[in-house]
Order: sequence, then C-alpha cells, then structure tokens
Amino acid sequence: MSATALTIAGSDSGGGAGIQADLKTFSALGVYGCSVITALTAQNTLGVQGVLDVSPNFIKQQLTSVFSDLTIHAVKIGMLSQSSIIETVSNTLKEYSIPFIVVDPVMVATSGDILLQNDAINTLKTELIPQADMITPNLPEAAVLLNCKIPHTVGDMLKMMDPLITLGARTVLLKGGHLEGHEMVDLFYDGKTLHRFNKPKINTPNTHGTGCTLSSAVAALIATGKSLQCAVEEGLTYVAEAIACASQLHIGHGHGPVHHFYRQDKNVTYPIKSVHHSGLLNTEKDRTPAH
Repeated sequence: MSATALTIAGSDSGGGAGIQADLKTFSALGVYGCSVITALTAQNTLGVQGVLDVSPNFIKQQLTSVFSDLTIHAVKIGMLSQSSIIETVSNTLKEYSIPFIVVDPVMVATSGDILLQNDAINTLKTELIPQADMITPNLPEAAVLLNCKIPHTVGDMLKMMDPLITLGARTVLLKGGHLEGHEMVDLFYDGKTLHRFNKPKINTPNTHGTGCTLSSAVAALIATGKSLQCAVEEGLTYVAEAIACASQLHIGHGHGPVHHFYRQDKNVTYPIKSVHHSGLLNTEKDRTPAH
C-alpha cells in the first residue's frame, strides 16, 4: 500500500502555497497526495486578490469521499477561514481513525493578506487544535493564539512553548523565521522535552508557501513511517534546501515560491542549508508563561 497523505486547505491560483504547495511536497517526498479544498483564492506572488470559501457541506462531502475509499496515513490542515468550516472539518475528522494530524494555523499570507476571520480564532483553538498531533505556528500566528506580543528573541520563543502546548495539541513546532539575525531557530516541544533546530537564514524574497511546505513535509514523512522527531528534522532540511534553490525558478514578481522538486531537477545545483539539531533544552526557568 502506498503512503498516502491528505491536505485540507485552500487553493492558491499562483501555485506557490496552499493545496498546490502541499501536493507538490507530497509528490517530491514520494507520497501519494489527495486533497480537500476549503477555499479558492485569486492569488499570485504579489498577494491575494480574492477569496471564495467553499461551503461547509461540500467540504464535508469531499472529506467523506476521500475517507470512504482511501487509507490516509497523515493529514495536513491549512487554511480554514470561517468558524463553520473549522467545525465541519473537526467534527468530520472525529468520525475516522487518523494516525497523524498536523495543523498549520494559517492566518496571514506571506504578502500580509488576512486569511482567517477574527471570530474563527477561538474556534480553531477550542475545536481543532486539541485534535492535532502537531501545530506549526510561525511567530505572528503564535502571538495571536496566545494573545500576546510577537516574540523578538529565542528567549521569548522559549516562554511561549508551555502556553502553546496547553492549547491541546500533542506537540508544537514553533517556526522562528521572523526573528532578526543571520540564523533561523525552530523549537519542537512535546510538553516534556524541547528540541532546538538552527540553520543559516537565507536572504531571499522567495518564501511564498514555506509554512505550507513544512507542515506538508512533516505529514508526508510521517506517512512514510518516519518517527516524529525524524520527520521534523528532515522536513526542516527539505524546506531549507527548497528555499536555497528557489532563486533558480524565476517565478513571478513578488515573493516567489520555493523549489519543491529541487531533488528531482538535474539542472539545479543547490547549496545545502543544513539544519543543525543543537540538542535538548530543559531549563524550566526559560519557559515561563508568555505575556
């Protein structure tokens, strides 16, 4: 049986993020991908020009079609813009036995356009996140979830980890790409052990869809049988290398996409942006509640 992953997310007409990024990632990592589309966006590398939400009833119909026929090894959830959509996805997923669910709490596009209605934030926190095996917020998203200031240091990030895990997900992968400096820091936490991953920051405008790509990479790697920590580390490496190769695509005039198929592209020479696992952080004093 082929490893199969499902993405539940919005469609990006420009192809760089959302469903399109997820399916490219699944394919690049050798996983069969299927999809449930929650919204149609008129979008390109310059921004989001329009959003048309899919009705909750049709989202449920898509989910039922997939689960009634296919064996799903992992689910990635992205853009769910309304409370009614979040509730439909949450309630429908409860009807099935799903080995792994990763929720990327998509709120704002790379261009800055809002993708999640304010009244849906609480529904996301109370209905969907507690079902997740992992959530993958970036720093602005984490700040919204916790109703606190956006962190500016690694120390600030550390203070967010316990409050984030108390939202109910089994693990948290907090993405530190918005921090200033020459190094990117990501934190992975299961409520007991905290891992820190470092990698050089790449100076590039080609970051469209990076969050979608990371969460779908983790889902794909879990679907192939990787352990959770291995999936996180390999997923971070895949995204870092895809970003490093993105400039060779020459797509669009704004925030370009990453190169999902750089490993399959024989014309690509890529500098490997290694992800360094700097070990475990167990200093409880550094993980006090965020304010």
